[in-house]
Amino acid sequence: MILRLSNSAQRGTLVFVAFLTALFLSYFGIRNARADYFAGTQSRQGFERATQLEPGNARNWYLLARYWQFNLEDSDPQKAIRAYKVAVSVDPHSPENWLGLGSAFESVGDIPPARDAFLQARKAYPLSAEVSWHYGNFLLRQGELKAAFAEMRRAVQADPKRGAEAFSRSIRAEPDVDLILDRVLPPLRDVYVDVIWDQINEGHTEYALKTWDRLAAIHPSLPLQDVLTLMGGLLAKKQFSEAQRVWSQAVVFAGLGDLHDPHSSVLWDGGFESGVTGVGFSWIISDYLGGVQVSMDALERHSGKHSLRLAFDGKSNVNFNGVCHYVLVQPSTPYRFSAWLRTRDLTTDQGIRFQLRPLGAQDSAVLVTPAVHGSQPWTQMDVPWVSGIDVQELQVCVVRFPSDQTDNRIQGTAWIDDVALIPVSPEHAKP
Repeated sequence: MILRLSNSAQRGTLVFVAFLTALFLSYFGIRNARADYFAGTQSRQGFERATQLEPGNARNWYLLARYWQFNLEDSDPQKAIRAYKVAVSVDPHSPENWLGLGSAFESVGDIPPARDAFLQARKAYPLSAEVSWHYGNFLLRQGELKAAFAEMRRAVQADPKRGAEAFSRSIRAEPDVDLILDRVLPPLRDVYVDVIWDQINEGHTEYALKTWDRLAAIHPSLPLQDVLTLMGGLLAKKQFSEAQRVWSQAVVFAGLGDLHDPHSSVLWDGGFESGVTGVGFSWIISDYLGGVQVSMDALERHSGKHSLRLAFDGKSNVNFNGVCHYVLVQPSTPYRFSAWLRTRDLTTDQGIRFQLRPLGAQDSAVLVTPAVHGSQPWTQMDVPWVSGIDVQELQVCVVRFPSDQTDNRIQGTAWIDDVALIPVSPEHAKP
């Protein structure tokens, strides 16, 4: 629409009104900018000046209230309460303002109005994780555990990252871990994983193990990396049976439960089928492998889809022990160790062997298998081994000892597959 003005008086009036409008907007724009500037100074004088310039801005009153509440050198809880009251009167729909008022009332021991303020915050934003979290902690401090746990569960359901802290705070008030798991934590994978990590770091393996059992009950899809902290904590406290149980469940959750290992073998992934290394009870391959190239081979294998390939470059008299496996065993128990090996043009008098070395026990007798070198077809190595009276940990390594002839550099290729360590009853043990 085009506005047509018939005379100069009307045009002058329009110009004057436009000028007043621009002046009005400029004034308030400048005032807003000045208020923002003073609030940005993060000082008492700045916050007070901002409230004077913009008394209808609830945010300025909230910032001033927080200054009076939390400034260590200049705190005044009563002034904080008054400022929060102004903030909620200006904007009664802000849960942030009500939460601040509730915490300020609680700080001076005035519990009834504190409770009312927290309830007003929940009324303003019923689905807020922040509101449920603060209100739940308020109830926890009042000893109202049932209501506190219900509120904290709402907070964790809305924001799963709060799970570990919710568990940690709740367990201090109620030592019944099963009750906390029932009432505070929703059955969510990431919540349980965070709690396990946090409790292991706090040294509470019993709480972490209870949480793992809840995690296992929901049959999650879970990468093996997520179980490392728990495994480390259990092994550090010599809880070997629990560590083995957790690993057996974890590989199933990772989709690696059926690798066609012999059913009774205590050495996991002896056929190198998982593609997993350096995690839990998997193969560990050293970062430094001078003179040796280690890889998985899908073309040359004894069974399954892969074997382990060691290629020696012939440039050094290698002292090699870069492929190892950590295994849990039973004390005073006979086992049968077996592996399939193939070699091609593997030079020198010192070839490929396996070394079985007990860990963490006085009985440290080491078993070393005969060397394999030259060119050999797939051949099974099969030897007996009996664990010592106090042996529960074993390290199985692929090794090549250096030759006594210092210039005897090893060259050639070896393949390893289907490694197993199987317990046998004494009456059925092979001679």
